[in-house]
Amino acid sequence: MNKDDMTMAILAAKKKLGVSWEGLAETVGLAPVFVTSACLGMNSLKPEFADKVAGALGLDNDVSDALQQFPHKRWDQLVPTDPVIYRLYEIVGVYGETIKEIIHEKFGDGIMSAIDFSMHIDKEENPAGDRVVVNMNGKFLPYKSW
Repeated sequence: MNKDDMTMAILAAKKKLGVSWEGLAETVGLAPVFVTSACLGMNSLKPEFADKVAGALGLDNDVSDALQQFPHKRWDQLVPTDPVIYRLYEIVGVYGETIKEIIHEKFGDGIMSAIDFSMHIDKEENPAGDRVVVNMNGKFLPYKSW
């Protein structure tokens, strides 16, 4: 089973069972963002977590095996057309240089890791309209001279 087939099986089972990403993540014992990313094919899971995902959704070992395979991280479009994903590109387009400048000012010359990284997405209720709260936490990796 490839990652695309795995994702389709997971999404179908999730819908059939009425399981939320947060509920699945709680069952698995990992963060919702990471479990969702793995189920969508962009990360891999260790065997014990992959088995929990498959078990919780009533899926067979082929799904667990596919969840354990290393992903090919790719994007099919230069600029995506899905509005939610497009807005994230827009945020980086408008604020990317600002984020880079502030990171360099506070830490020095380097980058924020997307490997030693966590992200949490929350809802903040607000009378003027509910707010999306995205918290990204990545290790600072300084560039080295040689």
